[in-house]
Amino acid sequence: MIGTADNGAGDDFGDPDGEDWDPLDDDTRPTMDMPDRDRVLAFIREANGPVDKRSIAREFGLKGAQRAALRDMLKGFEADGLIDRGKGKRIAPAGALPEVAVLVIDGLTRDGEPLARPTGAQGEPSEDNQVPHILVTKGPPAGPAPREGDRVLARLRRIGDDSYEASVIRTLKAGPAKLLGLLESAKGGATLVPADKRASRTYFIDREDLKGARPGDLVLAESLPGRRMGPRAARVTEVIGDVEQPRAFSLIAIHQQGIPVEFPENAMAEAEKASAPTLGKREDLRNVPLVTIDGSDARDFDDAVYAEPDEDPKNPGGWRILVAIADVSHYVPAEGPLDKSAQLRGNSVYFPDRVVPMLPEVLSNGLCSLRPAEERACLAAWITLDKDGRMKGHRFLRGLMRSQARLTYEQVQRARDGVPDDMTDPLMDRVITPLYGAYEALTRERAARGTLELDLPELQVVMGDDGKVASIRPRDRLDAHKLIEEFMIAANVATAEALEAKRAPAIMYRVHEPPPLDKMEALRDSLKAMDLKVAVSGSIRPSHFTGLLARVAGTDKAQIVSDLVLRSQNQAVYSPDNQGHFGLALRRYCHFTSPIRRYSDLLVHRALISTHGFGSDGLPAEQAERFENLGEQISKTERRAIAAEREATDRYLAAYMADRVGAEFTGRITGVKHFGLFVRLDETGADGLAPARMLPPDRYWHDEVGQRLVGEDNGLAFTLAERVTVKLIEATPVTGGLTLEIVDGGKVLKDRKSRRPPRGRKRPGGGFNKKHGGKPGGRSRGGKTRQR
Repeated sequence: MIGTADNGAGDDFGDPDGEDWDPLDDDTRPTMDMPDRDRVLAFIREANGPVDKRSIAREFGLKGAQRAALRDMLKGFEADGLIDRGKGKRIAPAGALPEVAVLVIDGLTRDGEPLARPTGAQGEPSEDNQVPHILVTKGPPAGPAPREGDRVLARLRRIGDDSYEASVIRTLKAGPAKLLGLLESAKGGATLVPADKRASRTYFIDREDLKGARPGDLVLAESLPGRRMGPRAARVTEVIGDVEQPRAFSLIAIHQQGIPVEFPENAMAEAEKASAPTLGKREDLRNVPLVTIDGSDARDFDDAVYAEPDEDPKNPGGWRILVAIADVSHYVPAEGPLDKSAQLRGNSVYFPDRVVPMLPEVLSNGLCSLRPAEERACLAAWITLDKDGRMKGHRFLRGLMRSQARLTYEQVQRARDGVPDDMTDPLMDRVITPLYGAYEALTRERAARGTLELDLPELQVVMGDDGKVASIRPRDRLDAHKLIEEFMIAANVATAEALEAKRAPAIMYRVHEPPPLDKMEALRDSLKAMDLKVAVSGSIRPSHFTGLLARVAGTDKAQIVSDLVLRSQNQAVYSPDNQGHFGLALRRYCHFTSPIRRYSDLLVHRALISTHGFGSDGLPAEQAERFENLGEQISKTERRAIAAEREATDRYLAAYMADRVGAEFTGRITGVKHFGLFVRLDETGADGLAPARMLPPDRYWHDEVGQRLVGEDNGLAFTLAERVTVKLIEATPVTGGLTLEIVDGGKVLKDRKSRRPPRGRKRPGGGFNKKHGGKPGGRSRGGKTRQR
């Protein structure tokens, strides 16, 4: 049925039957022969949606008595069960769906597009009902794309007898959340232990709902209704594999975050058709000694650099730098299969043991990778700097280049430090020395600008050939890394300026707004506990934070202060609304330099192509109109990637530490909550939780102002940034959690008044150790909780 059927009242044509007609219908169109039943029925069936009687009459040029005959014919169709009537007297073939309907997303095509079915009986297959095929061609105007299990309100367009295209108006209800976890043996089935460390419950899966999974398997499951007491019920929907297999932990993060792994067939087909570029109208850069500088394990090289002194006498001591970026837009047409797949992914995701690329490897590691001695299409910018790194001008071009060398950061740094190898030695005078000269000018400009400088060492998880963690170490941060960063920042600034100068219809900015007031207050409270403060006069600027970090540089507080400052910052996002970049102290900023791995950069490339007349494969108007939604989408996929990478690293760290349960480690308190202390271990940089029950025996209360847990009886206090010794009690690789016990540390408060919470302050409860009596988690009078 199409919508709600009426009872036929007011169903006739013309006066006095309640349906208005366009006067031109009677005066300007000739009377046609009355069509037979088959022609009228064919018109109704072939229409893209429900039709009304007026449109049928106008299609066949019917007037006067012919309209009455048409009315009788339609009544006959209805009596024979050939048509359904809906709201507004609209007519459709029997069993057709209404123009607007509630659908359930229940799968994907091979090309990754959502498929849906109607709710109710029309969505259930039977001998008497063939479920319509509904392809969702357009997501909601705002919000994320629909996912499997979502209920959506959609507008339908019929394209065949049982085939429709749907445009989602809005998502009514998200589908059941998928549970990712590890199966453990249980009587009558299995227990599902969720991989999310924040999950507080386990689930029971009946033997009949295991879908062939066995204890030790990683599975996706969905919860089932019922069971108010005890573990909730669930059923397995997909078996992922054995948790002991190599690379399992990145696989958990991929599934938990819903990161697409396989490319649609049509996207792969489009990528396979790509061919090597020719010079054509491109500018020839093949004789410029551009080089790529990347990590030793990198396989995709999307940026190359070159620098030379500026010979203009009006710019003494100045530099000309060239930043060349892979011309990905040449291979990824807007709104094609590859482009839609890249939009969905938003960015590449990097794990210790694998990369989930934004583009198929035939492009990301092939034609779009600036490999040495191979001709590659590029978008490039010549940028002129004065002796202090200030930008004096820039020129963008679409070119053809040939990288002279693939260098690593360590290689370039050794060459700079006087130890060149066979590859870097011939490049010293013409390539490497000028690069560092321009870099030093850019660092002077950066210092004058007053950027936010955080000391945030990154952990490197080194994998062995067996797929297990071989070692954990801080990742080196060399001047060679900073050189490339400064060249990329300069190119990104030049891009934003160039697009604004050309009045681009849409610009995808990289926006980093100043810290919000609530986070600044939290930062001040944390710093106060360490006898520090942020010196601010007027509005907050990056230099205020840099001054604070300079005061603690070289002390044991430096790392924790960097962490606290980072937590106080807003997260950078993509948006067509320019709000500047607070951390870099820039008025305008775009991402231009990594189109292989960031969709934002691909959009920026298209805008450059359009505004500079570089070709017909620029930014389509319809895509420019969607920049606000696209900015939200790729900001979400970036956050998704960051979460997945962090979770995978935590799991690999936990796996690495699992063999050392019972060992003691030194560390520093990085967070204080009412339920315990977060501690970062010196040896590995891993973060663990020491629950309140794992502190020395006492009744603890949370001093939020002092950022500490305080024991009322013995006066032992554990304060943010203090050093402690801990014992590793448990390492859980499937969740990435480390449970610690405090074995040494803390300071005794001599003033007994300071040991007790202020009047009226709630004493939040924590854990409990049975060896010290009482009930687990039980509270004594006054809201106190007896800890170990």
